[in-house]
Amino acid sequence: MSGRLEASLLFFVLLCAAFARDAKKAYFPLESAKDLVAIGSETRVVTYRGRRSIQLIPPVGHENADEDMLAVLTGPDFRDGTIEVEVAGAPRAGAPADVRGFIGVAFRVQAKGTRGEYFYLRPTNARCDDQLRRNHSTQYVSAPDFPWERLRKDSPGMYESYVDLEPGVWTRMKIVVSGTKAQLYVNGAEQPALVVNDLKLGESHGQIGLWAHNTTEAYFSRLVVK
Repeated sequence: MSGRLEASLLFFVLLCAAFARDAKKAYFPLESAKDLVAIGSETRVVTYRGRRSIQLIPPVGHENADEDMLAVLTGPDFRDGTIEVEVAGAPRAGAPADVRGFIGVAFRVQAKGTRGEYFYLRPTNARCDDQLRRNHSTQYVSAPDFPWERLRKDSPGMYESYVDLEPGVWTRMKIVVSGTKAQLYVNGAEQPALVVNDLKLGESHGQIGLWAHNTTEAYFSRLVVK
């Protein structure tokens, strides 16, 4: 076999491998709401900090309720892999003083949003003067049986951690999921800010969602699923 033929075959193999990787990667710029189904929220396309993005807002009449806002991606079905998205969250004007700008990502969402795993951020906690609050900057929860209150009471410090954040600033989240383990990375860090080794729904699968509490000014952009 000639060197030229060998080189051509090698190039073909590498090209096929690249196409295979791309086929498993889906990019959602979140510049429209066409791929999203809102649950307990409304979606709005806006320009925030110079970027087209999706904003989640409470339904009319629910502005002051203690409720979640969720927008579920219509595809793909997700079991294991990587989710990357940029979020910006801050307490909504007029919200109670104890809200934190809760914003994050749901994965393996099932049953129209009633079941799922979540990683989210509390941006106003990260730079406050109270160290205990700072330690609550990130959070894992699992719906419906493991809200943050139960996890904090039963396993203090295990499902939340500190990471540096700024309210209202675009923040990169990366979630790596494999079996019953998930890791949360923030702003391109090489090490995870939070590691969960016992996802409460087990080795399940489902959809991906954008999540925020309805007291939050919540924006989402540049979602990539691998």
